[in-house]
Amino acid sequence: MSRTPDNAVRTYVEQHRAAFLDDLAEWLRIPSVSAQPEHDGDVRRSAEWLAAKLAGTGFPVAEIWPTPGAPAVFAEWPSGDPDAPTVLVYGHHDVQPAARKDGWHSDPFEPRFADGRMYGRGAADDKGQVFFHTLGVRAHLAATGRTAPAVNLKLLVEGEEESGSTHFRALVERQAERLAADVVIVSDTGMWSKTTPTVCTGMRGLADCEITLYGPDQDIHSGSFGGAVPNPATVAARLVAALHDENEQVTIPGFYEGVAPLTDAERELFAELPFDEETWLGTAKSHGTLGEAGYSTLERIWARPTAELNGIGGGYQGPGGKTIIPSTAQLKLSFRLVAGQEPAKIERAVADWVAAQVPAGIRHKIVFGAATRPCLTPLDHPALQSVVRAMGRAFDGHKIRFTREGGSGPAADLQDVLGAPVLFLGISVPSDGWHAPNEKVELDLLLKGVETTAHLWGDMAESLR
Repeated sequence: MSRTPDNAVRTYVEQHRAAFLDDLAEWLRIPSVSAQPEHDGDVRRSAEWLAAKLAGTGFPVAEIWPTPGAPAVFAEWPSGDPDAPTVLVYGHHDVQPAARKDGWHSDPFEPRFADGRMYGRGAADDKGQVFFHTLGVRAHLAATGRTAPAVNLKLLVEGEEESGSTHFRALVERQAERLAADVVIVSDTGMWSKTTPTVCTGMRGLADCEITLYGPDQDIHSGSFGGAVPNPATVAARLVAALHDENEQVTIPGFYEGVAPLTDAERELFAELPFDEETWLGTAKSHGTLGEAGYSTLERIWARPTAELNGIGGGYQGPGGKTIIPSTAQLKLSFRLVAGQEPAKIERAVADWVAAQVPAGIRHKIVFGAATRPCLTPLDHPALQSVVRAMGRAFDGHKIRFTREGGSGPAADLQDVLGAPVLFLGISVPSDGWHAPNEKVELDLLLKGVETTAHLWGDMAESLR
């Protein structure tokens, strides 16, 4: 397999480092907060800035794609090689709200450099991790002498990820032909730590619902009627208690159908990570672990499906007593799903289970939110091996280990609509403080991301042929 010269890539990146960081700082000054309507114009301005910068990088196509909400940016740079594979890179240009009063040490939208770090909202999540692709492709061209990438390179950078990606799937469906790709790379994730470079291989999916239980048509006297009519708050409590068995397994019939068991090799890879449970508990602000029997903490949050009670309400909550049987009670439940589970099947199983649990005299309504499918990259997929090799070169031969993400994201929509495998390439570390005050990115890691992409396109062009 041909290799992009390591020294040529690193030299090019160092020569263009200052200009690259100046450009990123300029982009971070645009407060593209999609969740706040007063910043709608800034989100539009962010999209326009990125489209212009991608055109200046060399992408012959750089467009702003409107949605009923915030705009996305699409860019395309054909390889020119008839057999070249097509790679779609996903990221987002909107950011979380931020204000000095939240605990920032400086203006969150005036980037600050200190101690080898760049502070500012979006530095890691996700403008920094989108932007390293611009210098990466230029380094790839400079080191190889090519005039176009070794792959047909496409970028889709949405503007609503931080506010729920409300219109993202519809956009992908509408533009599916132009977004068609052999593989999707998501640059909106991170690594285990600065000294343990990792590649994420999967994210869990999500289904959630709100259940309302209706008893008497109004709150009634617990002395006059208690013990003789069903109480919706009691039914809510019983539903929650019945959700798990003594081994913390979900009791909903059919819930685990299709879930592939963890292989010995996968468990060994998880075990290689320098995981300290006490440190993790401190991060979780929890005083103990609990979960499905037979699985480690990492296995539980990365590779097993879960059911969680997110909220419960009903009856009198004020000071003192009020001896009533309440007329209604509410539950909010969420289910994290793993590869092999279909959100629609889980929703039907949950609805059937609730209906079977609710006694006569109680009416109920169940409303499901927007679901997200899980995604998982097979460890032997050639594109994943390309990412591992490219990252290994950027990190000077360090062994690249594997993680998964316990959360969910819009990446699964790309997998679902486009029918392409999803891979993850990110260089952020937990201390970067996504969504928190003083968000930052480690500059040396940011440039490792640049180097990784510079090596990646040539490797992937060969491995996917």
